[in-house]
Amino acid sequence: MKKNTWLLIGLAVLLVAGAAVVLTSPAEAGKLEEAIAKTPVGSGPGMIHPDMPKGFMGIPGAPTPFWFWGILWGIWVGWIFSTVGAFGGIMAGVGHISVFGLANYGASFRQTSPTMNKLLTDSIRTSNQYLVGLSSLMSSITYYRMGRLVLPLGLALAIGGVAGAYLIPVLTAGKISLKSYVGYFGLIVLVIGCFLFYDTTPKGQEKKKKAKAAAQAFQEAVKQKADTATQGVQVKSWGLTRVSFTFFGIEFSFNPIWPVLGGFVIAAISAFIGVGGGFLYVPFLTSVTSLPMYVVAGTSALAVFISMVTSIFTFMFVKGTPIDFLFVGAELVGIAVGSVIGPMTSKYIPDIWLKRLFVVLAIYVGLGYTIKGFAGVSLFPGL
Repeated sequence: MKKNTWLLIGLAVLLVAGAAVVLTSPAEAGKLEEAIAKTPVGSGPGMIHPDMPKGFMGIPGAPTPFWFWGILWGIWVGWIFSTVGAFGGIMAGVGHISVFGLANYGASFRQTSPTMNKLLTDSIRTSNQYLVGLSSLMSSITYYRMGRLVLPLGLALAIGGVAGAYLIPVLTAGKISLKSYVGYFGLIVLVIGCFLFYDTTPKGQEKKKKAKAAAQAFQEAVKQKADTATQGVQVKSWGLTRVSFTFFGIEFSFNPIWPVLGGFVIAAISAFIGVGGGFLYVPFLTSVTSLPMYVVAGTSALAVFISMVTSIFTFMFVKGTPIDFLFVGAELVGIAVGSVIGPMTSKYIPDIWLKRLFVVLAIYVGLGYTIKGFAGVSLFPGL
């Protein structure tokens, strides 16, 4: 790994550590203290006993995720997001909901303390977005340097995304129960997974001849160890109704109005379920704009980063949502590492297999959480 790559990881780690130290105290105050005060005192399910050891967010008796597992999970989340431009928030959600046991803990307050139940839901949503926010920032920089980010398209998506990312937290913070959150989380992911599955079939691929040609040209350059950055994205024209660019000699174009509208809808849905939105940006970019996966990941990452900054700000500073900065900080260290590795490895994975990886994860996670949220049955391991 190059020296400046390790420098980038080091700076990210220092940034995370500094944020954890500075911002840990607010998580113990405000809404969290109010929610604890409204929760029955005791040692049973749905109760809080002040003498029990402090766990997640400093709540007595809450799960205490081990920081090292947080780093390892962060590496996986950072790698998968930076590789396909999606599933960072969803995998972050899988970690917080299932791997670290926060969903079952939060669900125990459904009857005894609805305030605590909904606060933990919002905390999970916001924590997911912190992980995706860092990964999308690092991925955007890396892919831009590689010539695999369509800047005007990413900005158009982000412009629409700002409004959606602000509006949904304002309207839904403190109003969504954990059970409903898990169910809707799964249903939306499942629908998108089925849609993209069609996109990988021969019939779905028929309409994407230019994307296939560009992907094949890129793969051939990688095999020959050529300088892919010089043949990467080159914007030819900017306009209010048409933007054109080339990728490995193949020209693509789009009307900026559609990405702006799409960005608004995608960011709104993403903010609702507490993810980055890459799992929606990827189908939009591959199906609506017919781009090859090799430029989709970076373009998606830029749009995700801007909407994540907006959504995190709204959740934390407008709605006062607390999170556990010490544990999230450990996860972010892993995110930094995984987000550097992802762009380096993705170029060796065929375009169609990047899509299939997306589909497999979407169906597994989507079906599992849909059934768990609405039927209360854990169908698959790890969910």
